[in-house]
Amino acid sequence: MKSNCSLIVSTYNWPLALNVCLKSVLQQSVMPAEIIIADDGSTSDTLQLVQKFTAESPVPVIHVWQPDDGFQLARIRNRAIAQVSTPYIIQIDGDLVLHRHFIKDHLRIKEPGHFVSGSRVLLSPETSERLLKHENPETVNKHKGGKNFFNRYRSRLLQRYLSRRYKTTGKNKYYVKGCNMAFWKNDLVAVNGYNEAFTGWGREDSELAIRLINNGIKKKFLKMGGVAYHIYHREACRQMEEKNTVMMEDAIRQKLTKAEDGLSKYF
Repeated sequence: MKSNCSLIVSTYNWPLALNVCLKSVLQQSVMPAEIIIADDGSTSDTLQLVQKFTAESPVPVIHVWQPDDGFQLARIRNRAIAQVSTPYIIQIDGDLVLHRHFIKDHLRIKEPGHFVSGSRVLLSPETSERLLKHENPETVNKHKGGKNFFNRYRSRLLQRYLSRRYKTTGKNKYYVKGCNMAFWKNDLVAVNGYNEAFTGWGREDSELAIRLINNGIKKKFLKMGGVAYHIYHREACRQMEEKNTVMMEDAIRQKLTKAEDGLSKYF
């Protein structure tokens, strides 16, 4: 079954992980209308993988690439969003393995005037190594070690109940996981997408959520559904975290709704 949504998959120079991620996309019970690979400057190994995947995919695949200029996730996501041809966007990272009902779960709780954040299961280094070696998404069903095991459980009833109650207020009001989110494209256009002043690791997803909320868009949280398994890797350099945190806090304090340097320049 195909849906009227787009799946954006961000990646950078890890074709082994992207390969398993894309295999889990092909196993979805509900397929997106299109898949957009947001590639932040990967080399030819990733291009070859994307070309092979494009030939196998039952839906169109668009490879959006930009030259490697350091960690520019906000920029490549904006470039990808500009290519979307459907009204709804599900966004993941290319180091995730998706449960076969991942897209189905997201679409079940989508609602105008809302964006969605999900969560993830953290795989252990040992399970991740087996997963990449065997190139089989089902390896995650036999994982050992790791963290956040509760995030692997699904319940259709609890998805709806928790979507407005879990991590939507108080100290968690702006809490999101950029590797597992969904938006209406028009809502992203209204706030000018990601703020490209964010470079390096961190906070660009939270700052986007802040501006969406400031603009009247409410957050829902996909719990007990939208299951995704994160392949272990070393943490990215966090040299820019302090600067990015300051910009995020500015968005709260100044009640910002639009990014000055954002999505609009790609239309």
